[in-house]
Amino acid sequence: MPAWKNLVAAAATAAACAGAAAAATEPLKVLFVGNSYTFGRVDPVMSYRTGDVTDMTWAMWLANPAGSNAFEPHPWGGVPAIFSVLAGQAGIAVEVSLSTRNAASLRGHLLNTNSAGWDLRGNIDAQGWDKVVLQEQSDEVLPRMDGLGSRPEYTQVYADLIEDWVHQGNALTYRERDFIGGSQEACVALGYSSGSCSSVRNLPANANARADTEVYLYQTWARPNLVDGAFVTVTDELTGEVTRTDTPATTFYASLDAMTADLVAGYQTTVDLAGADGSGGFAGIAPVGQSFLRAVTEGVATRDMWAPDAGTDGLIDLWFDDGTHASKFGSYLSGLTLFGTLTGLDPAMFGAGETVAVELGIAPADALALQRIASLQLGFTPPVPDAPTSATMLLGLAALAAWRRRHRTAAPADA
Repeated sequence: MPAWKNLVAAAATAAACAGAAAAATEPLKVLFVGNSYTFGRVDPVMSYRTGDVTDMTWAMWLANPAGSNAFEPHPWGGVPAIFSVLAGQAGIAVEVSLSTRNAASLRGHLLNTNSAGWDLRGNIDAQGWDKVVLQEQSDEVLPRMDGLGSRPEYTQVYADLIEDWVHQGNALTYRERDFIGGSQEACVALGYSSGSCSSVRNLPANANARADTEVYLYQTWARPNLVDGAFVTVTDELTGEVTRTDTPATTFYASLDAMTADLVAGYQTTVDLAGADGSGGFAGIAPVGQSFLRAVTEGVATRDMWAPDAGTDGLIDLWFDDGTHASKFGSYLSGLTLFGTLTGLDPAMFGAGETVAVELGIAPADALALQRIASLQLGFTPPVPDAPTSATMLLGLAALAAWRRRHRTAAPADA
């Protein structure tokens, strides 16, 4: 009998055991906090499988649609729905929610700074969560540069404050200067306004805090519209259609590689600082941005979306027309990377007939290529491209059985 068939038989046994364990396991409650990089920005991703997730800002949008662009109607499914469907195929029961708003930062989520009055902070403490994923505004974590809206101290402070609040739930009264610079003068010298540094902030207690919640950072990707060679684009405020102009854009990086390096460093610094205060820290970083770059450097995806042959080079286009948001391919790669990060399972387990790819209109060869990229980025050794799909899936189920054994302990009831 071929070796791979022996593996299939073993994996089938493991799958049966995993199924028995599943019956005794409560669904994992997973919350995604972010903005349009999480909810997907455009269809088919934005409205993908909305019935499989809970869009926690849907009711807020119905009450005040000024909280979203006209071309972003709720409910949203996005990357959380992709994650949910992937988890379901792996036999992992999940209840996935998303609290998202276009252009929202982590600071905006915790302080409810949006002008529409949406209670984004209230979504975070609405219940106890098994896993929480935090996605920061795309340029916030970058080093400060003239003309770029980066404020890395905000990422460091508010990622940590949300992590602390999810884990410990303590009420807190503070000024941002307490965390940024240590004094009013130092805070202002770092480029923050006098009012922001000195204003008193009141964070209420989180009655649903759980010390065992796993909190992750969603590392975003390098933006082609900030890289040399970019052109200015114009987005129609009603339809969302993007038109490219002939005007060169103001850029801040020489390459996708350089911007990705700054993103990697910024998120790692944020995690290191959060882990130093004894609150539990982050469970990890989902290296989505690094998956994007790996797809480019391995010749799977187009590097220069502005090039004349970008649409005909035969490579996958990870970015949407505006040079900042993800295409359906980029969102699929995001979902695969998040799936692997949150479950510890190899995204290459799914194979060519994977459901999300089929439903989003992603060709089997492209689905396999993106699964392989996510797998490699997460440190797995994906199977050779011509390995039997059934063997690949069942080998993944063997890993799933092991994952479930590690998570058999029942989670405490929500407070």
